[in-house]
Amino acid sequence: MTTAPFASEDNFLAAITARFPNVHPHMILGRGDDCALLNCPGTMAMTTDLFVEDVHFRRGYFSPQDVGHKSLAVNLSDIAAMGGKPLGFSLGLAGPPDTPAAYWESLLDGMAALAASQDIPLVGGDLNACAKIVVSVTLWGEAGPSGRMILREGAMPGDVLFAVGDVGLSAVGLSVLEEHGPDAKAQWPDSVAAHLRPAPKIAEGLALSGLRGVRCLMDVSDGLARDLPRLLGQKLGADLCVEPDTLHPEVLHRAKETGTDPAELAVVGGEDYALLGACHHMRFLDIYTQVPGVWALGTVTDSPGITLNGRTLTRKGFDHFS
Repeated sequence: MTTAPFASEDNFLAAITARFPNVHPHMILGRGDDCALLNCPGTMAMTTDLFVEDVHFRRGYFSPQDVGHKSLAVNLSDIAAMGGKPLGFSLGLAGPPDTPAAYWESLLDGMAALAASQDIPLVGGDLNACAKIVVSVTLWGEAGPSGRMILREGAMPGDVLFAVGDVGLSAVGLSVLEEHGPDAKAQWPDSVAAHLRPAPKIAEGLALSGLRGVRCLMDVSDGLARDLPRLLGQKLGADLCVEPDTLHPEVLHRAKETGTDPAELAVVGGEDYALLGACHHMRFLDIYTQVPGVWALGTVTDSPGITLNGRTLTRKGFDHFS
């Protein structure tokens, strides 16, 4: 790995061009002009996320490939949560001028691999210098074959709350990486992978958008305890039932090791990028059988507040400003 930084912005742009194709059906005109020209549907979903060094990741245990992958994955998860199909993205990169070129190349490799797996083009972006590495991705998508985008609102009392994917696993990964650094991977392989390389649930979101009875959907980024009220609004609540057999073994192991209630660990931890939704209670079995990874989380109630296994849940998930 060369320790030399890029000598110029042109060198940086050449590294991007080498990794991201500039011809795609979504682009009429690709990167290189003042703007890209895009083939777009009449309605699109759009999302933006920042991925900031020492806020969202640490170089001590995130490889540059991990940074590239996750900074795009968190945006793809937002599209998945709408039941949408991703179309393309733009990229803003900033960091210390003395960052080795090889670091940026590896970051772009991780991002390009995920972009290629979803067949989405990089249409443009911006480069800058600053004290820490910052990745800003703006991504957009369209409705899938069903023609439907699923919103957060729409849950009703008596609906089944469901999740797609593990909860609490990424939080375990973060805690063991903070304690042990990269060596944590040996004992906690799934937790570390969940934190460093989340898998956006695009296929599952598209499947849910085509099923009757799915009322609403979102992704879990700040933890169920904080995200669930965003799904339910101010007038509804939830009774959650999170039993040990619904949780990943590494979550159970970490809870036992730290003397923590495993259910609480699971619902408070963030960055799972699981999907969280509500459906008519008569439709849950159909959803369960048609969408891999779906499991019942609880029931929507007609008054605010959340209970977890019969106890009032008072802890909250992650908030950047609290």
